[in-house]
Amino acid sequence: MTDIVDELKWRGLIALSTDEDALRKAFADGPVTFYCGFDPTAPSLHLGNLVQILTMRRIQDAGHRPLGLVGGATGLIGDPKPTAERTLNAPEVVGQWVERLRAQIQPLLDFEGPNAAVMVNNLDWTQGMSAIEFLRDIGKHFRVNKMIAKEAVSRRLNSDAGISYTEFSYQILQGMDFLELYRRYGCTLQTGGSDQWGNLTSGTDLIHRVEPDAVVHALGTPLITKADGTKFGKTESGTVWLDAEMTTPYAFYQFWLNADDRDVSKFLRIFSFKSREEIAELERLTEERPQARAAQRALAEELTTLVHGAEQTAAVVAASKALFGQGELSELDEPTLAAALSELPHIQVAEPRPVVDLLAEVGLVASKSAARRTVKEGGAYVNNVKVAGEDAVPAAEDLLHGRWLVLRRGKKNLAAVEVTGA
Repeated sequence: MTDIVDELKWRGLIALSTDEDALRKAFADGPVTFYCGFDPTAPSLHLGNLVQILTMRRIQDAGHRPLGLVGGATGLIGDPKPTAERTLNAPEVVGQWVERLRAQIQPLLDFEGPNAAVMVNNLDWTQGMSAIEFLRDIGKHFRVNKMIAKEAVSRRLNSDAGISYTEFSYQILQGMDFLELYRRYGCTLQTGGSDQWGNLTSGTDLIHRVEPDAVVHALGTPLITKADGTKFGKTESGTVWLDAEMTTPYAFYQFWLNADDRDVSKFLRIFSFKSREEIAELERLTEERPQARAAQRALAEELTTLVHGAEQTAAVVAASKALFGQGELSELDEPTLAAALSELPHIQVAEPRPVVDLLAEVGLVASKSAARRTVKEGGAYVNNVKVAGEDAVPAAEDLLHGRWLVLRRGKKNLAAVEVTGA
């Protein structure tokens, strides 16, 4: 077993801990059974959840046993958001989402060997419990003055929205999860984001009340921030999801490829399984030749392979190169090409038009006269082929998969045209 506490600290993955020295000793004396919970409040996990799953895998690789909890019960309630009540989803919808989230978590953990992962669902121990049992056996151990002091609850109490009893009780349900897993599996550690610290410690507090001799721990990972001030895991088109239908593998790859040089070292430590030496080399390359984006490419390929598989990664790498003239656009399959072009400025037209018209309409140039200058200077391309004349009009056989044109101005300015009536 490695000293996983030192490893997590080096990677910037410890923001809060109930007792770091005691946790270090528990790991050294291990193996430790630990868990992290994921609520099915959407049909997919996102990059914030990926931080937790990969942290679980790091701890597992150090010789400890993970329990992946998908909250079929807590997902019916929802933890308190900072501003307003969550919309309650139908039980059958939540049940479907439970299975989708399980399918995303399972490939990222190891389910074989002496510390094999186990997937659990808190609906298993809550659906048969009566309200009276819940209040007598669990609720009696919680003090309201401590519950309202939790940050998430406090913010809502001081807002115009207030907080319902349902969401107020969420921390009790999460605390009960830790107690139940302690009893069923000997689980002594819960991990999660630092924004969930109040919910994490509700579990340790409950176990200490019910099982006074128990030694249990909570570990909170930091909120990930970006150097430019924008929210991590968001793009102009919204949240970066792990589901390929909600965020295409191409868009997922591009998110990492476009990482700011100021952020890429942090992202490598948090998300990559590369060694310290490999990361140090990528940091050196970023400092010496930032334009090569070696660290971003390494990170994009590793994470896209991890989440979407090697075949999808190869397809999006080929698409990324082909868009900039380093490969054949015609060799890209239609779904990959469509996903890549959806990330670019694009327009729809009924039939092919003169290239100068398309360049101006899609916004690659300011006007038709500017488009003519670009063509005349040799800086306009259609499907990576230089446009020869100002009066050029793409032919039907130029359409990729019978519908797409890729326009480029210079080396880096791209746009797409979808021809709907050809």
